[in-house]
Amino acid sequence: MYKPKAGLPTREQILDFIATSDVPAGKREIAKGFGLSAQDKIGLKALLKDMADEGLIDSAPGRAFHKMGGIPKVTVLRIADVDDGGNVWAVPERWEAEGVPPPRLRVRERKRGALGVGERILARTEEAGNGWIAHPMKVLAPASEQVLGVLREEAGRLWLTGVDKRERREFAVADAGGAAPGDLVLAELAGKPPKIAARVVSKLGDPFAARSFSLIAIHKLGIPDVFSQEALDEAERVSKLPLGEGREDLRDLPIVAIDPEDARDHDDAVWAEADDDPSNAGGWKAIVAIADVSFYVRPKSEVDREARRRGNSVYFPDRVVPMLPEILSAEVCSLKEGADRAALACHLRIGKDGSLKSWRFTRAVVRIAANLAYEEAQAIIDASSPPVLREGSGEGGAPLDPTVSQEAPPPTPPVDGRGDMLAVLQPLWACWHALAKARDARAPLDLDLPERRVVLDEQGRIMSVSPRERLDAHRLIEDYMIAANVAAAKALEAKKAPVMYRIHEPPSREKLAALKEYLETFDVPFALGQVVRPATFNHIIERIGDADFRPQVMEQILRTQTQAYYAPGNHGHFGLSLGSYAHFTSPIRRYADLLVHRSLVSAYGLGEGGLPADDAANMESVGEIISRLERRAMEAERDTTDRYVAAFLSERVGQVMDVRITGVTNFGFFATVEGIGGDGLMPVRDLGGEYFRFDEGARTLTGEHSGDVFAQGQTLELRLAEANPVSGALRFEMPEGKGAAPPMRGGRKPVREIKRRGRPANIRHQGKRR
Repeated sequence: MYKPKAGLPTREQILDFIATSDVPAGKREIAKGFGLSAQDKIGLKALLKDMADEGLIDSAPGRAFHKMGGIPKVTVLRIADVDDGGNVWAVPERWEAEGVPPPRLRVRERKRGALGVGERILARTEEAGNGWIAHPMKVLAPASEQVLGVLREEAGRLWLTGVDKRERREFAVADAGGAAPGDLVLAELAGKPPKIAARVVSKLGDPFAARSFSLIAIHKLGIPDVFSQEALDEAERVSKLPLGEGREDLRDLPIVAIDPEDARDHDDAVWAEADDDPSNAGGWKAIVAIADVSFYVRPKSEVDREARRRGNSVYFPDRVVPMLPEILSAEVCSLKEGADRAALACHLRIGKDGSLKSWRFTRAVVRIAANLAYEEAQAIIDASSPPVLREGSGEGGAPLDPTVSQEAPPPTPPVDGRGDMLAVLQPLWACWHALAKARDARAPLDLDLPERRVVLDEQGRIMSVSPRERLDAHRLIEDYMIAANVAAAKALEAKKAPVMYRIHEPPSREKLAALKEYLETFDVPFALGQVVRPATFNHIIERIGDADFRPQVMEQILRTQTQAYYAPGNHGHFGLSLGSYAHFTSPIRRYADLLVHRSLVSAYGLGEGGLPADDAANMESVGEIISRLERRAMEAERDTTDRYVAAFLSERVGQVMDVRITGVTNFGFFATVEGIGGDGLMPVRDLGGEYFRFDEGARTLTGEHSGDVFAQGQTLELRLAEANPVSGALRFEMPEGKGAAPPMRGGRKPVREIKRRGRPANIRHQGKRR
C-alpha cells in the first residue's frame, strides 16, 4: 500500500495505484491510499476527470476506475468461446472505453466444462503478461433477450411474431404492457423452452406505416437515434462560434455543391478553372471545399462522444439518423447556397492528363454559389452547344472522340433561371475530363450495378421503387472526391502524420477459385495463376458483352471482393487502383473523415481542433470500431429498403412477374424481382408434385421426372404469393397452369458450391461512398 504523501499524486502514481490495488479503486480508495486531506480531495476529483478526458482512465459501474483499455477488478463477463483445447474465453458484458475494443479474458474454471458459451459470470480479473485472466466468483442468471416484433391475437391469446425474417419462432405474450394486436413492440423474453414468454417493454406504433420501416431497423440493430441533452446543448452553443480569423477568403469564387435531389446535408462543393501557370500548360486548378466539422466538434466533447458512438450517419428513405446534431449536420456545417460557411479547402493542381501535380490544405470561408441536384447540373450541361463532353465519356462509357474539341466553350446565356451556372459548370466538366483520363489509365473496378431508389410522398407513402439513374454528374463529383481523398492521404504521409486509410484489399484465393468455378458455368475462362487487378474483372465483363447473364456475373464479381475497412496501416485500395486513399470528403456523416480532418489540422498547423495524442495512438482500435459501425449502418439501410420494396409489392400480390434466381437450397430457391429488387423464397414443396433433387455442389434443383432445372442466375416468371413489409420477406409460387420453369439457358454446366455472401462495402455509391 502507498505511503501517505503531501499534496496530489501524479498521473503515473494514480495509474500505478489502480493497476496494483487489491480492491476496485474509486475516488475514496485513491484518496485514502494517498492520505489526502478534504481540500486535496477536491483537486483529486478534477485530476481524475482530466485523466478520463485525456483517455488515461475510464470508470466502471460502481464508480471504480480502471486504466483506459483495461477492465474493472470485478465485473460481469459473458462466455464467448470454448476452443478446441477446452480453454474458456470471455468478454466484458458492458464495455464503454472509447476507441478500444473489449479484450478477451481466459477463464480459469474451478471445474472443467462447467461454463458454456453465452453464460454470464461475475469474475475477479487480473492482467497477466499481454493478456487478461478471469477468476469466476458466481454464475449469474441469463440476461433477458429482447425481440422486436408485432402482436397478433389468436383464440383470445396474444402472440409475438418477430420482424426478423430469420426468426421463425412465435412467443406467447405474458404482459402486453398496454399494446394491442397489430402494434410493433419491443419485448423481453423470459423462461426456458418450450415455455418462453414475452413481456412488452415498449410500444413503437403501427408496423405497416411506411415511416415505421426504418424504426424497425433502428431498434433491431441498436442504432442510437436520440442525442443526449448535453450534446444538444453543446451543439447549440458551438453553432454560434464566429468563423475565426486567419481563414482564407474564398467567397468570391463560384463554388457549387452538387448532391442528390433529396440530400439532407451538404459536405462538399467544387470549383475549377484553367491553370494559367506555364508549368502546367493545359492543366487545371480546382478546389474541393469540405465542411470544417473539426472546428465545431472538438475532441472529447459531448458531441464528439456521440459522433464516435454512432460512427456514421444512417440514411433511410424517410429519415436520417445523423452522426451530428441537426443544428450542425443540416445547418451550420452544411454548405448551403448564399451562406458563409467554414470549410477545409483542398487546393489541387491537375495536369492535362489528370495527374495530381500538387495540393495544399487551408481553413477557409466559402459562400456556395448554388446547391444543385445531379439532374439539374446535368440538364444545364446537356443544354449547352457544343457539349463539353460527349455522351459516353464517363466511367464505363466509350472513350472520347479525339476529333471533337474538349475545351470548354464560351459562356452562353443563362439556363433555366440559374444565372450563369453554365459558365461555372463548363470548366468543372472540362477539368473532370482530365480526371477521367487518369481514372481510365489506372482502370479501377467498373461494376455498374444500379441502386434502388425509394420515392415517398409527403405523407410517407411509397410512390415508386426503381434503379437510380447514373449520370455524368455523379461521375464528375465522384472523381473530384477521389482526387481530394488521395491528396489528403498523401499530404498526411508527407508529414508522417497519422492517417485513417480507407482500405480495400485484393480478393482472397478462395474467393477467386469460387469465381472461376462460377464463370465456368457460362463457358467464361478465368486463370487463377495470374496477377489479379481490377482490370482483370473489367475484361471479364467486356468479354461477356450484353449477354443476359451479365448482371449476375457482375454481382458475383462484387461478392468476390473483400470488405472495405478503416485502419492506420496502408494496404491500398484495390477497387480504385490506388496506393494511398483516405476518406476526407464527408466529415458531417463519417467519423473517419473527421479524424483525417483533425490530423490535417495538426500536421499543417491550421489552428484548433487537431488530433489528440491518444487518438493518434489508438487509430487501429478506432478503425475497427468505425468499420463495424459502418457495416451496421449498411445492414440497416439494406433491410429498410427491403421492407419498403415488400410494402410496394404488397399491392401486387397475385401478379405474375419476371424474377431472377439468386440462390438455391435444399428447401427451395431465392429470387429477386427484376428491376425492383427484394428477396423472396420459392419453396420446393410448391414446385409441383414431383420430387426435386438438390445438387449441393452445383447448387441446382432438378425435377426427377421432368428434368426441369432451377439454378442461380436463371430468369423466369413466378407469381408473387406474399409480401410482408414488416420482415421485408417475399414468397413466390408457380404461375397457374404452368409446371416447372424452362431449363437453363446457354448450356450451363453444374458448378461446385458458391456460398452466398453479404454485399461488401460499396465500391460505388452515387459518387459519395467509397
